[in-house]
Amino acid sequence: MQKVSEAVAFTLKEMCGYAKPGMTTKEIDDFGAAVLKSFGARSAPALTYGFPGCACISVDNEFCHGIPSEQRVLKEGDLINIDVSAELNGFWADNGNSFVIGKDLNNHSTLVNASKEILNKAISNIKGGVKISDIGLLMETEAKKRGFRVIKNLGGHGVGRSLHEEPDELMNYKNRFDNRRFKKNSVVAIETFISTSSQIAVELKDGWTMVGNKGGYMAQHEHTIIITDGKPIILTEMNEIFN
Repeated sequence: MQKVSEAVAFTLKEMCGYAKPGMTTKEIDDFGAAVLKSFGARSAPALTYGFPGCACISVDNEFCHGIPSEQRVLKEGDLINIDVSAELNGFWADNGNSFVIGKDLNNHSTLVNASKEILNKAISNIKGGVKISDIGLLMETEAKKRGFRVIKNLGGHGVGRSLHEEPDELMNYKNRFDNRRFKKNSVVAIETFISTSSQIAVELKDGWTMVGNKGGYMAQHEHTIIITDGKPIILTEMNEIFN
């Protein structure tokens, strides 16, 4: 788990540093694919779902699962999300980062920073025995405090021997019917879906890209973590999304 987590974390960090105005999302994806390959790792969305790219790269009003494209050229001030997940020697890990390309011309940094802070706070409150829905409530409460919403049909998930495992649907809100608790020594990909106006993500005709039902923007940040009796071990810490 450490090896595959390092592979995805390093790849994500390198892709984020590489992305510049004037580049296409396909260029960034090709760069990331080469980094991932250098670890001997394979793209999880391509392996699992036949995704037409290595990483999901979503820009501006695209919330997630964006297909890397030669037509999509990045501009100064764009909000971009890069989500890298991979398999290595039968183990899987997942991480993601939303950030602004170049100068923050459109004031997206408030949303980006809120998402990072919420993920950080959620992770620091997760340990064995904690109710999954209580972490969802924390995330939604923190989002509302900052004037944002959460996407209610996207969530984190267990990860390890496949990309999506139990516990699945680790939502960003309190599901009062969910009585599950986090288990010590289990591994989960915990992620935020913080938005400006929408609460539901809907799929576009390309069968992958998701946007908000009421438009707006969304920031996503994600770490793969091991749950313990105390502070979780962040396996993807090397991506430096909290720096």
